[in-house]
Amino acid sequence: MTPRTLTRAAVAGFAAVALFGSAACGNGFDDSGSDTKQSSGPASLQILIGSSGEAETKAVQDAAAKWASSSGNTATVTPAQDLTQQLGQALAGGTPPDVFYVDASRFADYASVGALEPYGDKISNKDDFYESLRTTFTYDGKLYCAPKDFSTLALEINTDLWAKAGLADADVPTTWDQLTAVSQKIKAKGMVALALGDTRDRIGAFMVQNGGWLMSKDGKQATADTPENLQALQYVKSLLTNGYAKFPKQLDAGWSGEAFGKGKAVMTIEGNWIKGALQNDFPKVKYKVVPLPAGPKGQGTLSFTQCWGIAAKSKFKDQAIKFVEAMTAGDQQVTFAKAFGVMPSRQSVRDQYTTAFPADKPFIDGAAYGQGPVNAPKMDSVLRDLEAGLQGLATGDPKTILANFDKNAKAALGG
Repeated sequence: MTPRTLTRAAVAGFAAVALFGSAACGNGFDDSGSDTKQSSGPASLQILIGSSGEAETKAVQDAAAKWASSSGNTATVTPAQDLTQQLGQALAGGTPPDVFYVDASRFADYASVGALEPYGDKISNKDDFYESLRTTFTYDGKLYCAPKDFSTLALEINTDLWAKAGLADADVPTTWDQLTAVSQKIKAKGMVALALGDTRDRIGAFMVQNGGWLMSKDGKQATADTPENLQALQYVKSLLTNGYAKFPKQLDAGWSGEAFGKGKAVMTIEGNWIKGALQNDFPKVKYKVVPLPAGPKGQGTLSFTQCWGIAAKSKFKDQAIKFVEAMTAGDQQVTFAKAFGVMPSRQSVRDQYTTAFPADKPFIDGAAYGQGPVNAPKMDSVLRDLEAGLQGLATGDPKTILANFDKNAKAALGG
């Protein structure tokens, strides 16, 4: 199973046109809710989710049924075939579901046109959500929605191949220099050291490790063309040109986890979704998970998350908030974690989670130094151009890639 983040650029098309076309024509959304008559009686909530599979669908439907029976409401959970497209159509058509998953990569698009109810401050103990996740779902100073769960990147090591390369536990790299050193040793043994995804969702981690990122914290300034980011891309380019790292397509694989599972690389950089993928497709692979090596400016990883969005046009906002309260309660999140492998977004159940899943500690530790996705609206074409540049990084010019991003992003932000 590849993570949803690998395919998100491909699914934006129609929905974005429909959503923003509607808003541009003056039929946008009022996030104050003043145009929507609220119902105080029993609600019939419609919930649209982007499910990873049967386990997630059943877990959410069971939790929704439990909430409905105890609250006197009804709650219908529907797994989307294509969440971005279906949600975009529903929002543009004025008939959105009451509650729905919102991916961090799409959040600013929806918030910027008033499609979302900014209910974040009404959730109990909102500061219990990891700060990095709250930042991801904050727009114009408002916390819009409660983080549902999250994942981060870590370094996976094939322990059999590690030993075959003559390496021991003491050789596990904790810095860029150490990563280079072990990669040299692995290459000398005729193996590929690192399978690395050719997207910003993997390569971007190196920028964070050097104190850089593509956008300012408020999402209003492009910050790619900096010495920190340039040094990071130059380092990744050196891994590629020396043959230490290879992109999945160079290893005849659809994504890094597949290359790793096939034994085509000793290490990879992926999120905790790799656990289920390896268990299903490559159950004999023995591996361990460690934090990503720190860069010159310290530890850094990327964070992927979704929130529970509530439609600004919902007639049942109060009931919808209570539903989200139930779905994001600590115990419920632990139940979800056990059912389909996500990590709870509340810090208060961190120990409970790591006790249940000790091998996943490096992933959840990443919450303290994780960077969320680009948090600005209308950035789809800008990010697609960046991806094309990163895919050609081995022979390309890192400075040009970064400068192009800033130029394109400034145009999008100003337009």
